[in-house]
Amino acid sequence: MGNDELLEKLKELFPDASIEQGNDWPELLFEHAQVADGKFLEVVQTLKSTNEFLFNYLFCETCVDWKTHFNMVYHLESTQYRHSMVLKVKLNHEQPSIDSLSFVYRTAEMHEREIFDLFGIVFTGHPNLKRIILTEDWVGHPLRKDYDDPINMIKL
Repeated sequence: MGNDELLEKLKELFPDASIEQGNDWPELLFEHAQVADGKFLEVVQTLKSTNEFLFNYLFCETCVDWKTHFNMVYHLESTQYRHSMVLKVKLNHEQPSIDSLSFVYRTAEMHEREIFDLFGIVFTGHPNLKRIILTEDWVGHPLRKDYDDPINMIKL
């Protein structure tokens, strides 16, 4: 399946999503308000298990702080069909949370711990959501734009 066919199938399955053609792969963008509780997991499980997609590999999961909101960014790949895509979900900046993908993709467990540690995103249903880089008594999340460095060396 080429990118054009992949885009058409995604538009058919997810009419509420904003779907754009990225440089090398389609981008599927969901505003957090449009992803109802449980819907995000349903979308990801569909992308992983539907025969036309088989996005069985989560090779990158990260976060971007835009000051007004966060974007969770997921890079998925089908090792069978050799196609890739980016899934983005916009999160509230005040209390950012999203369903954990650790039960869908094993690799998400460590990605989510790192994102939690550095950005403060809460992953609902994560089996072991705790700091992975910084000490447990560390205050704040250093990759947030509003983070104040305790020794005033870094101001983003």
